[in-house]
Amino acid sequence: MLRKIRIILAAVMMIGITWLFVDFTGTAYHWLSWAPKLQFLEAVLALNVAVIVGLVVLTLVLGRIYCSVICPLGIMQDIFGWLGKKAKKNRYTYSKEVRWLRYPVLVVFIIALVAGVGSLFQLLAPYSAFGRIATNLLQPVWQAGNNVLASIAEHYDSYAFYHSNIWLKSGVSLIIAVVTLVTLGVLAWRNGRTYCNTICPVGTVLSFLSRFSWLKIHFDTEKCRNCSLCTKNCKAACIDFKTHSVDYSRCVVCGDCIESCKFDALKYSSKSSITNRTSETSPASEGRRSFLLSSTILATAALAQDKKKVDGGLAEIEDKVAPERQTPLTPPGSLSRENLETRCTGCQLCISECPNEVLRPSADLMHLMMPVMSYERGYCRPECNRCSQVCPAGAIKPIQKEVKASTQIGHAVWIKKNCIPLTDGVECGNCARHCPTGAIEMVPSDPDDEESAYVPAVNEARCIGCGACENLCPARPHSAIYVEGHEVHKEI
Repeated sequence: MLRKIRIILAAVMMIGITWLFVDFTGTAYHWLSWAPKLQFLEAVLALNVAVIVGLVVLTLVLGRIYCSVICPLGIMQDIFGWLGKKAKKNRYTYSKEVRWLRYPVLVVFIIALVAGVGSLFQLLAPYSAFGRIATNLLQPVWQAGNNVLASIAEHYDSYAFYHSNIWLKSGVSLIIAVVTLVTLGVLAWRNGRTYCNTICPVGTVLSFLSRFSWLKIHFDTEKCRNCSLCTKNCKAACIDFKTHSVDYSRCVVCGDCIESCKFDALKYSSKSSITNRTSETSPASEGRRSFLLSSTILATAALAQDKKKVDGGLAEIEDKVAPERQTPLTPPGSLSRENLETRCTGCQLCISECPNEVLRPSADLMHLMMPVMSYERGYCRPECNRCSQVCPAGAIKPIQKEVKASTQIGHAVWIKKNCIPLTDGVECGNCARHCPTGAIEMVPSDPDDEESAYVPAVNEARCIGCGACENLCPARPHSAIYVEGHEVHKEI
């Protein structure tokens, strides 16, 4: 019963979080906005006290079940491990805790987090690793399937589906996602939860608490026949059948050992229920434990509650080239570049959810995989605040649409040598017509000649840095106007 409940809850969590990352319509967020907020590291960075306390209590009562039910990377490893067991049964062995690697990695992780070395701690963060895999590898597959359905629907004059652009957001992020998936897949296939119990900093932190959990896996030595099936099926390599001992710091309470034991010699209970055994465990008591397991996890969950560019349909427009900004643009709600760098775990949920194709992973070595804004494919519409609504770590704080429309994240800068009224001698004014705040007006290029070509003049006090002017500027490949970011955002 324990294993079945664990599998059902893990499947719900895995499907839900994966859907969040691959969904490009925003539908998933309305149903599953609470799921990312249950992730331990993200809750710590967001100072989400209710979730932190809930996860601590969960671990002290049930053990390290977070790693096998709530963490998507842990669940993904279980899937690979299950496939490995299909290929070869009873493949695991007991091994001692690798302390010489486990704790130094945790120390390095904490130092990187405090020092702001985002690239390092993002690589080690489990939820972020899964997010990169889902965004870079799974979302394009999901979009491709959607586009096939959209083509079929279009053939029958139906609008049930619409085409979605599939584009490479970052080559570096894609490579990291592929390497992460292959590495974790091989490790989990061969050795089960090697990553969780040697590298993962969240697993190491929770291991301190799980040693003192109330409910644990215990041996009934009178029933045990030392058949070793429990050890050979423990993907955490934490059960030593020879000494009838379990390393609770690594046990993730998956229930595989109980399922594989043919002599009913393993129980998930408090120690006293085995040591002072006055009667056989009844089916009713098993049901009570199963109910406790499922209700505690569910209570914790409740805490957090196609586009081809053409000009007039006649000629293809040359792709734009991103400008070299002195200060990177960060999303409204991030407050400042420093706040984003301090709290962002690089999970890329905001990037996968951005409907305007503005956010993409940074290519800066010190800030790899953090979101940055660029306006070659779209602009940050004032009425859209989806990225701030999905961030679980507080790197992009929730911002209301009316506040976003008056939040200045940067200002537009005009580049005279690229402006087509001067280079081609034709009228334009695209930037002024589409500026949502009226921060741009067209003025004569020669103040003394009203008949001279009209060029844009930017009122920096009114500009919010949305990028509509940069995106819609017809100059190619470099826009005649671009947005320079601000270190600290302000409301105007």
